[in-house]
Formats: sequence, C-alpha cells, structure tokens
Amino acid sequence: MIEKNRDCIEQARKQLNALAKEYNNDFQHPVVIKQSMLLDELINQYSRSGKQKEKPIV
Repeated sequence: MIEKNRDCIEQARKQLNALAKEYNNDFQHPVVIKQSMLLDELINQYSRSGKQKEKPIV
C-alpha cells in the first residue's frame, strides 16, 4: 500500500510537470492548478497515514 501511494504521488508529480510544460509554464492555468491540487491532496493523505517516516518523498 505504501509503495502504491508513493507511485501515485510520483505519477501525479510527473503529470504536473508535463502539464506545466504544455501550458508554457503557466502555473495559473486552471488545468495546471487542478493537477497541483490533486498532487497536494495525495501528499496530504500520505502524510496523514503516518507512513512517510519509512522513506522520504524527494
């Protein structure tokens, strides 16, 4: 489960980077903001689970 959460976070991060490039690094574009919010939520869920102590996300 921990690895699945970490994989989801990594996938969301990659998607955010791709969207930012696609929209010319316009971090105010609604699509980029939506993906950023999704990534934030995944990280928050991971942090609340208390599992982040096993391996840092970097």
